[in-house]
Amino acid sequence: MPLKHPASPADDAARLSICPMLSSEPLDIPRRELPRGEMEPEVAYQIVHDELMLDGNARLNLATFVSTWMEPQADRLMAECFDKNMIDKDEYPQTAELENRCVAMLARLWHAPDPRQATGCSTTGSSEAAMLGGLALKRRWQQWRRAEGKPTDRPNIVMGVNVQICWEKFANYWDVEMRLVPMEGDRFHLSAEEAVARCDENTIAVVAILGSTFDGSYEPVKEICAALDELQESTGLDIPVHVDGASGGMIAPFIDQDLEWDFRLERVCSINTSGHKYGLVYPGVGWIVWRDAAALPEDLIFWVNYLGDEMPTFALNFSRPGAQVVAQYYNFLRLGFEGYRRVQAYARDVATGLADRIGQLGPFVLLTRGDELPVFAFTTRADVKGFSVFDVSAALRERGWQVPAYTFPENRSDLAVLRIVVRRGMTHDLADILVKDLERQLARLQRQAAPVHDAASDAGFRH
Repeated sequence: MPLKHPASPADDAARLSICPMLSSEPLDIPRRELPRGEMEPEVAYQIVHDELMLDGNARLNLATFVSTWMEPQADRLMAECFDKNMIDKDEYPQTAELENRCVAMLARLWHAPDPRQATGCSTTGSSEAAMLGGLALKRRWQQWRRAEGKPTDRPNIVMGVNVQICWEKFANYWDVEMRLVPMEGDRFHLSAEEAVARCDENTIAVVAILGSTFDGSYEPVKEICAALDELQESTGLDIPVHVDGASGGMIAPFIDQDLEWDFRLERVCSINTSGHKYGLVYPGVGWIVWRDAAALPEDLIFWVNYLGDEMPTFALNFSRPGAQVVAQYYNFLRLGFEGYRRVQAYARDVATGLADRIGQLGPFVLLTRGDELPVFAFTTRADVKGFSVFDVSAALRERGWQVPAYTFPENRSDLAVLRIVVRRGMTHDLADILVKDLERQLARLQRQAAPVHDAASDAGFRH
């Protein structure tokens, strides 16, 4: 059966009646099966177009990290590349070359020891990139263990409970024990002390998140690496670090240049990022870069020759579009370092300014303020009894804003928050409108005797 949101309404109507304006004769079509015959392309277009009008306004979606706007020139380039298959490097050698250039640029941006020999690839997103990084770490660990004559049947990986769901998929699909560090008190992500406490000889890696999706905070990558250095000195355990920079990997290099989180730290083995988040590309591209060629086991790379040439591939899928890779190269070329710095700095300025104004409204307490990722989380004050964060989220939807409300995970599931993601396209002007809308809704919410929505009844967002 198709996977769908549990709150999706049942669609009982077997057939859809078509407006007579769209056809020369009365017409209806089945909803859940192929029509028997053809129809005019303009009619098909209008049917689909009209249904899509019910989707939300992407510019007002403050839940997603994913880019929802690119320049018209990028749109045009992507349209020119819709038919290009990224896997077919023999037919599309220049698209493959642009991919290689992007990998080299990222390797240099993240201070790889020798960016001229950059080892990495594009993916469908940061989730696939993270899984490829995890696969390489598991395979390296297996090779080390076998070389020492030790068993390889109980690998584990250490990370905070705030990791993105792709890591749960990795652990589930590839039989790796997840050692999750729960939140505790005001600590909402992984700490060096907690990470090291869960490591042993079966640990394939520690995953550090540069930009938690729960609250936008950076995990202390340098401290985690230092703690693992001390662990190696005392026990001999040499445990690598993978940095999940899905968002922060394209923020920190430009506006936190003094922060050491990347390949400047020798223990960092691999880094993934999302091109379609703060890489500023439409959905469908991620990146994984390894410290050097030795960090990617050769037996994970497949060679295929049935597309016209002998070509390497390391991916979870095969065919995929090349348009997003071309768009990423366009952005790198178009913006350069200074352009990315300006875009990301503006997003942070909007986020911190918006966070401060929301904090001054009275009913809310800031957990973070958007000064790492341009993302912040906030909750209601303890003495606010008449409405919940879920009521606030529902009220803002009345004006088209999508501001997610959700509970935190293990050990802090008592904490329900709202989160705002500021990305390209969210301006100071829109932030002003959001604050005014929030003030307008608060006037009504503060007259409520008790909350109307809670985590159980809210159907709008699942972290």
